Amino acid sequence: MRDYYEILGVNRSASADELKKAYRKIALKYHPDKNPDDKEAEKIFKEAAEAYSILSDSKKKAQYDQFGHAGVGMGQGGGGFSGGVHMSMDDIFSQFGDIFGGDDIFSSFFGGGRSGGRSRVRKGNDIRIRIKLDYEDIATGIDKKIKIKRSIVSPDIKLTSCPTCNGQGQVSQVSNTILGQMRTQSICPHCQGNGQVVGDRPSNVSPDGLIKKEETIKIKIPAGVEEGNYMTLDGKGNEAINASAGDLLVMFEENDHKYFIRNGDDVLIEAHISFSQAALGDTLEIPTLNGIANLKIPSGIQSGQILRMKGKGFPRIRRSSKGDQLVKIQVETPKKLSSNAKKIMKELSSVNGKVKNQFQKMKF
Repeated sequence: MRDYYEILGVNRSASADELKKAYRKIALKYHPDKNPDDKEAEKIFKEAAEAYSILSDSKKKAQYDQFGHAGVGMGQGGGGFSGGVHMSMDDIFSQFGDIFGGDDIFSSFFGGGRSGGRSRVRKGNDIRIRIKLDYEDIATGIDKKIKIKRSIVSPDIKLTSCPTCNGQGQVSQVSNTILGQMRTQSICPHCQGNGQVVGDRPSNVSPDGLIKKEETIKIKIPAGVEEGNYMTLDGKGNEAINASAGDLLVMFEENDHKYFIRNGDDVLIEAHISFSQAALGDTLEIPTLNGIANLKIPSGIQSGQILRMKGKGFPRIRRSSKGDQLVKIQVETPKKLSSNAKKIMKELSSVNGKVKNQFQKMKF
């Protein structure tokens, strides 16, 4: 089994913040939404989650530092990853969801993180979907109707006591450690902790007692969300027997824009102007997220100079302020000149002369 510090790419003296940054970097790179059907990426994603679940907990970290993998899980009660083994994707997202979403929208993305010592309430599987948004919709906020297929418990099933755990929902296991034999309890793999299993069922019902149902859900997307943000709709995920329903996790993505590039809450755009406009100044009609706005170009502006349009960027979530729109000026030099234009340029050159300090160190 690989060393947890090696998995995260940090040294043993790494701070809590360094551990979190290292885990977030790996988790975002190998996120299942970015690597669908990639088993190797899923393996790396789970390894990183297991490593972080131990090293982010001061008590578990101390035991690991002293005893290595043999010390993982010693003295631990319910909750957490129970030694970091047998983790599902829902375990990872429910425990470390706050790692991925950044700032929250309503209450918290993924419903927030869970403390390592708290036992989890049994839930059905979460559903994760992605929605692409135009910049203009992000600028104003928008209501969306989305269709999802979710699993619900069939009303036509009969439940019987689980023969594996005798209806307890848990099974015991004895393992040998350097400290002697250790007895641990884990969720029954047969009934998944229900204590009951599905008996007789119709042909359209799954072995888990579930049937598929299509639903249309309306969600209100606030202004200012950005790519990678999540919104959690509690109880809108899949159901499970003797459990609360999972959640619906909606991840936002951004469509490319014809003119704009987003940088946080700011919007970037290039404006190409002529030599005469740069020399004399002008007023341009500039596209913004909320329509056309006028921008004054000062005389003598240089190519590459950036002008700022205050408050023309994206709204900041839960705040009344907005980002800015940054306009990078590009002065276009004409490739062909008429004879009259050449005459005027020569007259201008004789007045202005050559540029002083022609040669300077290149700036990057």
